[in-house]
Amino acid sequence: MTTSKSHLNILWVQVWVLAAVQGAITLSWLIYNIYLPQLLTQFGFSASLAVGLVLVENALGAVLEPLMGGLSDQARRWIGTRFPFISVGMILASALFIAIPCVVSLIPPTTVMRSLLPIVLVAWALAMTIFRSPAMCLLGMYSTPAQLPLAVSFVTLVGGAIGAFKPISYKFILSLGPVYTFAIGSFVMLGAAAVLRLVNPPEAPVINKTETVKLPLQKLALILGTGFGVAWGIRFLMDVLGKVLKTQLNTDNVDVQMVWIGLAIAIASIPAGIFAVKIGNSQAMLCGICAIIPSLLIMISLGAQIPIIVVIVASFSLIVNGAIPFALGLVPQRWAGLGIGMYFGGFALAMSLFGVIFPQPQQITPFVGAIGGGLAFLVAGVCIAVSGISETQRNAEV
Repeated sequence: MTTSKSHLNILWVQVWVLAAVQGAITLSWLIYNIYLPQLLTQFGFSASLAVGLVLVENALGAVLEPLMGGLSDQARRWIGTRFPFISVGMILASALFIAIPCVVSLIPPTTVMRSLLPIVLVAWALAMTIFRSPAMCLLGMYSTPAQLPLAVSFVTLVGGAIGAFKPISYKFILSLGPVYTFAIGSFVMLGAAAVLRLVNPPEAPVINKTETVKLPLQKLALILGTGFGVAWGIRFLMDVLGKVLKTQLNTDNVDVQMVWIGLAIAIASIPAGIFAVKIGNSQAMLCGICAIIPSLLIMISLGAQIPIIVVIVASFSLIVNGAIPFALGLVPQRWAGLGIGMYFGGFALAMSLFGVIFPQPQQITPFVGAIGGGLAFLVAGVCIAVSGISETQRNAEV
């Protein structure tokens, strides 16, 4: 398998395989979220427990994402590779994923055994945190820093394209049955892990293992704040967009429209990556934030007009696609896993708190959602801008 970099200094084969890993992650969560209420009720629990479980999983993810990323950095330092976290995590996640419907189908829901299902569900969610940050770290090895946004755009494309079909995939996925569907997700994950192991090139040895690199706490805090702001911004944005479309089209079902918008966002990640390479990733993210905030406010006044949707799609892609390059570029390579883990951790923390603060999101008015989304994106923008100022000052001192 060739590992030579192209004229764009990107290992394209490896990037596409990592995109397949992201696709497997997205597919697994898609299946899980669709089946979770059904599996809980089938095992004697209330469907409302699904909301509580997701809150707990996100809260644990907020801690475990940075932890696993940081531990993979330590593994990279002492044994020369972070791949054990990726291999073990993906295999464990695959095994637990297929175990979920097996518990429901094969074990009687007695008083004693009922607790087994929530344990397996949470265990699977935790297993997913073991490998995500270490896996996304590989992008730093598959691309030069200057070309990283373009490499990430293909990972974003695959994950976004799969996730876009969620609104219209419920009936089809439920019609397959839990065992068959979860088996597909499990085997896709295992296949992606095997191919990634096959194409992953040898990692450069760490020259000085005893060298101490100071933990960049300020930068990690800025990455955490960026992840938090982006997560709340996205959550509010999609909520407002759906409600505005329902009002504008005078219908309660806008699933098809949301699918097309999701696909547009996924496809737009490619030009977003090219644009970020040309002007700089942080600048591209700030451009996206500066465009999406007024677009949100205009949308609640004028409706979801096509020009506004186009601006939102382009802006959204610039922000989301820039997250991983932003985290990797801000921290030293020594703490790359921790940096990406802090972004994912901030994202998970935001989603957990959102569920606590807004237990009934359907009651959020478009006006409140637009203001909340604008403020959330503003927080992310401030973190990105401050990180750029800090880097400029540090370079000037050097």
